[in-house]
Amino acid sequence: MKIEFEGEALEARPGESLAATLTAQGIRSFRTTERGAERGVFCGMGVCQDCLVEVDGKPNQRACTVKVDRPMKVRREGSGRALAASGPAAGRPPITIEEIPVERPQVLVVGAGPGGLAAAYAARLAGAEVLVLDEGSAPGGQYFKQCSAADVASPDAQHQEGRRLIDDVLGSGVTVRSNVSVWGAFRPLEFAATKPGGSFLVQPEQAIIATGAFDRGWPVPGWTLPGVMTTGAAQTLWRTARRLPGKRVLIAGNGPLNLQLAVELVAGGADVVAVVEAAPAVGVRRVREIAAMLANAPRLVADGVRYISTCRRAGVRLINGSVLTSVTPHSGGLRATIAGREAATFDVDVVCVGYGFHPSNELLRALGCEHAFDPEQGRLVTVRDTRGKASVDGVWALGDCTTLGGARVGQAEGTLVGFAAARTIGCALSAEAVRLEAQAAADAARHRRFQRALWQMYRMDESLRVRPTGDTVMCRCEEVTYGQVEAALAEGATSPGEIKQETRLGMGLCQARYCGPALETFLAEQTGRSQDETSGFAPRVPVKPVSVDDLSSPAGA
Repeated sequence: MKIEFEGEALEARPGESLAATLTAQGIRSFRTTERGAERGVFCGMGVCQDCLVEVDGKPNQRACTVKVDRPMKVRREGSGRALAASGPAAGRPPITIEEIPVERPQVLVVGAGPGGLAAAYAARLAGAEVLVLDEGSAPGGQYFKQCSAADVASPDAQHQEGRRLIDDVLGSGVTVRSNVSVWGAFRPLEFAATKPGGSFLVQPEQAIIATGAFDRGWPVPGWTLPGVMTTGAAQTLWRTARRLPGKRVLIAGNGPLNLQLAVELVAGGADVVAVVEAAPAVGVRRVREIAAMLANAPRLVADGVRYISTCRRAGVRLINGSVLTSVTPHSGGLRATIAGREAATFDVDVVCVGYGFHPSNELLRALGCEHAFDPEQGRLVTVRDTRGKASVDGVWALGDCTTLGGARVGQAEGTLVGFAAARTIGCALSAEAVRLEAQAAADAARHRRFQRALWQMYRMDESLRVRPTGDTVMCRCEEVTYGQVEAALAEGATSPGEIKQETRLGMGLCQARYCGPALETFLAEQTGRSQDETSGFAPRVPVKPVSVDDLSSPAGA
């Protein structure tokens, strides 16, 4: 299929994202900021809003979420470009809240990753009426993301496992709606959402929040340059469309996902120059952790061994105890610098960064669910009982949006939460459901033990954390630097809210998902103030950007 990008005809695969098409053609700059800086794909999952383009005259479309389903005209987005006053909302009379359609399922599940799908399937198996809303273009989430492009290589085992779960859910009678953004949550139990063409409300009897996590930012000089993207973004390009992020790639981060990405890119023909891991190399002192991992998930350990072996055979350098410290433009590509146990520079097309995740807990916080700060993870953790019930009546939560535990823990928790929520509305469990519930409880415990050992093995030396320079960007959206935040502190600002007022930090489209945690860490370092549940920015509706057209259009109108 042909698309047009700023007058140039490009070949696209039907079903792939626009970001995949452009990246495959070597196009990495998608928009310019207010200060004229170029931006491209960063998160690859619709969070950062850095890949905005204009599609068929419609501005501010996220290239990572727009699917190529027709010939289309695309051009780079530019800050401050005048918008046409001719959208569907133009000339339309105001609407009231009473005109917004309301749906009332017994169980609402927000999120269609492994945990959300498992929860939906369990609740339906128990007899509940279940509605799943998901922002993605297809169910599966980040872990079970499916091949969306036509004519690509056969799905691998991870794809196939996800496909079976998706088919089970769809075959059970669960209603799954993709491309739906849930942007508001209100007590006692109401959710506001938009789908293409309009808004609607959902008032379920029980709500299960399974919104997952997003990649953590790694603010170093140059982390906003086109060509610097998260490990998750690069993996999405490969796993959904079999597109490489570039030909010559450096991967830097903390955790085994970076090794998996390296193996996938090598299989696709990329030259992965190195995987730079922040944790020390695994040695005999990690015997206890290795034993625990082997005892609880031997197949995952075998995967890890295979990743390392494949990388070595392919000539990928595995560097431990070092971190990415800067990226600069260089000869049409990028020059990445690392420091730590080994200091080096690499000239590459693309730098992939994967230093962990942050939970997507905005809806839970908007509902007033209790959270606690976990100093071990450096993040808020949702307070739940042993069944996954949050502190607000009717709200259940599971997986990485509550506390980071990985896809396997999330999937097992999903089964437990789905059955528990169904019980609450009077559904009785069959003997088979009781067996599945017991199996899920055992799986959850087993994978938590594995995860604890994995984290111990991948614990990085905190002294490696980069101390950003004053001109390093903290807020990607508003281009606020660490130096500006320091100046605001010197002027007397003491809280995130006051810094926001002084600098506009956190006021952009990503809604502080990247700069918020960075600011909290910086404030703790500068003031010595410890973080707690009240730290950071309070969630505000809409928790995700929603267009005026969608907001003012009742779904189905």
